[in-house]
Amino acid sequence: MRLWRRNCSKALCAVLTLVAANILLVFYSTRVIHSWVLGNLHKEGALVAQRPSYLERDVHRSRKSLKLTMKQEGHVEWGNAEFYPGWKGVKVRLALKKLFQQWGKGLSEAQQEEARYLFLEFGYNVFLSDQLPYNRSIPDTRHARCLQKTYPAQLPTLSVILIFMNEALSVIQRAITSIINRTPPQLLKEIILVDDFSSHGELKAWLNKTVKLYNRNYPALLKLIRHTKRRGLAQARNTGLEAATADVVAIMDAHIEVNVGWAESILSRIQEDHTVVVSPVFDNINFNTFELEKYELAAIGFDWKLWGQYDPIPQAWLDVGDVTAPMKSPSIMGILAANRIFLTEIGALDGGMQVYGGENVELSLRVWQCGGKIEILPCSRVAHLERYHKPYAMDLEIPLRRNALRVAESWMDKHKYMVYLAWNMPLKNSGIDYGDISSRKALREKLKCKTFDWYLKTIYPLLKPIPNIVCYGRMKNSLDESVCLAREPVPGNFLKMEPCHEFSVQNVYYLLSGEFYVGELIAKEDIHEQYCLTDSGHGEDPTLELCSEAAKRGQYIYWDFQQGQSIKNKDTAWCLEIRKDPSGPYRLVLENCTEQTWTIQHMGRNWSR
Repeated sequence: MRLWRRNCSKALCAVLTLVAANILLVFYSTRVIHSWVLGNLHKEGALVAQRPSYLERDVHRSRKSLKLTMKQEGHVEWGNAEFYPGWKGVKVRLALKKLFQQWGKGLSEAQQEEARYLFLEFGYNVFLSDQLPYNRSIPDTRHARCLQKTYPAQLPTLSVILIFMNEALSVIQRAITSIINRTPPQLLKEIILVDDFSSHGELKAWLNKTVKLYNRNYPALLKLIRHTKRRGLAQARNTGLEAATADVVAIMDAHIEVNVGWAESILSRIQEDHTVVVSPVFDNINFNTFELEKYELAAIGFDWKLWGQYDPIPQAWLDVGDVTAPMKSPSIMGILAANRIFLTEIGALDGGMQVYGGENVELSLRVWQCGGKIEILPCSRVAHLERYHKPYAMDLEIPLRRNALRVAESWMDKHKYMVYLAWNMPLKNSGIDYGDISSRKALREKLKCKTFDWYLKTIYPLLKPIPNIVCYGRMKNSLDESVCLAREPVPGNFLKMEPCHEFSVQNVYYLLSGEFYVGELIAKEDIHEQYCLTDSGHGEDPTLELCSEAAKRGQYIYWDFQQGQSIKNKDTAWCLEIRKDPSGPYRLVLENCTEQTWTIQHMGRNWSR
């Protein structure tokens, strides 16, 4: 044997090893999945036999080819750098250092390396996921009063749609198992899996086999639909909706675990009102430890970039005094349930949205403006696995920005300019092709939808437009136009000059009233407030202060400015200028005006005023 190994070429050895591994893999996977599905599905907490780690790598791709792919896609190896290009400074290296602190004791060096590569490839801890049982227990996070609720004996039937693209198979199986185990069987008509053109090997033949084995125990319960090209999140949801046959559809990501009683609350509410689109309350599955973290009830809103965020609970809901009551919400996030016919009649998801982002806000505006309503159901809880990073789209800003402009042009009428300002895009000739929206406009006409102004005043008064922004974007000084004014990200109230880039810390907004907002455009009442460029009046360097707080303290936040001229405080008469330190970088100062001038990137609507 030693002589044979010595004489065998490396290439031949590799081929023979791969063939043997594939044969073993097929045998092993068939035996394990068959045993699990038929014998262990309902054993709470039963551990499922796992594939050896060296075979797991073959399911995805070899370590060598993974490194090559990462380099080709512009990644940097996890051992050599802190950042991945396009992630806006996500510190992957720090995450990797924490990867084994809570769960990884006793892992060999090879296993740790395996776990790291799987984490980089998926954005969550696949190595650990593969060791966990599919039918694991999770805490019941409902309020105690939810356990006292009763529901009608007759409820609508339910189609659950799970969409995915290059998801870990163990995560998908855990989602399926939780749905089967925690949904009354007489209500669950089907689970529809929509694969948006995955490339990972285990999501092909192996997933097909897994679906067949589930259907042996639950005839015709699972349906698997595959896209033959990447079509994006919105169209994947539409594919599932078109295939659904039940009264109600629940559309979810495949990286979830439903909790006890999740479906009854949804079906009961939609049976009461077929025009309501509902969302469960989200809990979080930690990307590293896979432990469930309870999230508190909150309304779901969005900012002017149309990025979803949690908002305070509405006072109207608190006044009801029932912690189990449905709560009206301006928007939904990534999980929704609706009457199938109603959702189809109001236009389903906008299939013109690309990749990811904004589709939830588009649907939310359409539902509210076109005769429906959106509610959060406190007694329906779904745990969602949040990725630490999204490896399938390294620079999500491109589709997010494009989709946001599409929503603005379709539904936001005279207030659409706020989306352009938030994304730092010119109001005219943005250069962004947001696609044909004629069908969206025709749908608005057909459904006789209300205006976005009505939506702001009636449904989402928390979101405030700022009509008096006269110029915005990157702000440069005539002394050196390679650097731009920026807000320090931590703690957030310091100014600096740095090389110009496109991140929001360099967003500057000049108002007709004289304030300079620096940083992300928030414009949300009672949640956050903008930071204003401030002169303390004591001869100190300029700072950023919350606008209202600065005014209360007698600081000065109003400035005179015209494009290509100086920036002069209206009260102190000091000018904002830059000075080069002996050490090299520029710093911002307040001093007697010299010949330094400033320009801001884009003109707003009110500049002529």
